[in-house]
Amino acid sequence: MTTWPLMSERKESCECAIPYDIIETGIHSKPNPFKTAQRQLDEAAALIGLDPAAHQLLRWPLRELHVAMPVKMDDGSTKVFRGFRVQYNDARGPNKGGIRFHAEETIDTIRALAAWMTWKTAVLDLPLGGAKGGVICNPKSMSPGELERLSRAYIRQAGRILGLEKDVAAPDIYTTPQIMAWMADEYSFMQGNNEFGVISGKPLALGGSAGRNDATARGGIACVIEAAKELGIELQGATAAIQGYGNVGSFAHKLATELLGMKIIAVSDSGGGIYNPDGLLYDEVKAHKEKTGSVTGFPGSDSVSDETLLELNVTVLFPSALEQVITEHNAQNIRAGIIAELANGPTTPEADKILFENGCYVIPDFLCNAGGVTVSYFEMVQNTYGYYWEEDDVRKRLEKKMKTAFHSVHETSRKYKVHNRLGACIVAIERVAEAMKLRGWY
Repeated sequence: MTTWPLMSERKESCECAIPYDIIETGIHSKPNPFKTAQRQLDEAAALIGLDPAAHQLLRWPLRELHVAMPVKMDDGSTKVFRGFRVQYNDARGPNKGGIRFHAEETIDTIRALAAWMTWKTAVLDLPLGGAKGGVICNPKSMSPGELERLSRAYIRQAGRILGLEKDVAAPDIYTTPQIMAWMADEYSFMQGNNEFGVISGKPLALGGSAGRNDATARGGIACVIEAAKELGIELQGATAAIQGYGNVGSFAHKLATELLGMKIIAVSDSGGGIYNPDGLLYDEVKAHKEKTGSVTGFPGSDSVSDETLLELNVTVLFPSALEQVITEHNAQNIRAGIIAELANGPTTPEADKILFENGCYVIPDFLCNAGGVTVSYFEMVQNTYGYYWEEDDVRKRLEKKMKTAFHSVHETSRKYKVHNRLGACIVAIERVAEAMKLRGWY
């Protein structure tokens, strides 16, 4: 496959984060996620003959903000946290993207996620661009008061580039509707009037949207239904495994069982995994995790590692945790018929090729998990004109958007005879490039 020449790339590091060159060299066993995003773009650009100027514009974010935030801790000390907001491309509309709190956050992870968010909004044909934010911290070790002070400190720094017509933030890994409420309040205080629309994923009492909690998983389930139709697979009674059991993974368990009649035989979280070939009941696993803090130790189950879970012989595999868990080292061992990527960036480019050659049908992340940003867009619309939809309306609109996007990607992949991630990239890049050209950017 012909690829475009790479631009000379600067190396950046951030105190408290994994340095750029360490990620790149694989000391932490993961390739640099932003380089992965660039490679995906390069491959799609070569296939469609993308204008070189448009290609170079899309290889880097339009703007980045790096911030330092002093926060008073409960013990009276002051700790300085580092954070980022990356606005990747807003040719199609205001930027949109979550804010993550994570101990190993890096600028290159945020850059990659902002790129994928740009492709995600374009694939769903939303009038939005893509952004992402992150703070390097360990939220599990922080009190509610410390989390609130950190959330407000982030908005005091990053709020200057946010706004309903500029960039709308949302929850992501280890951020919650409560954290979004604190951020929306801080931004409103800075503006001198209520502007809750700067944040989506808010509690309903502050202008959140009905149907937001399970939107990411529900959108993914809609894609699985369409994929099964195309492949002639019966989902009733079929098996599935879920890697990652946070908000998205747990809702995937619930919906796959209730809507599809599937049998979930394995799930995992940061503490470990559990396996039962006879199936795991959602209500019982969820209650166990809420009581103990992890799915591990669930009665009647065997322990299973993430590595083994990913390689189970199941109809559908739901990667629902962090980036780059399916690589060239384990892709050959993946036996799932469908991989529904509810996580961002769980599969590397090398693994994509192996999976495609082996006949595994991958529903790529920026299609499969786009239900969250789609309902966030619905929340923006509702905030703008002050009228709020019933949950059934939200779900119907979401299902229609997801099905339309799925078939656009599926048909493009067949047209170019490529795997679905490349098909999704082509759909997204053509739409963003068209907007840039119409605006006179190249």
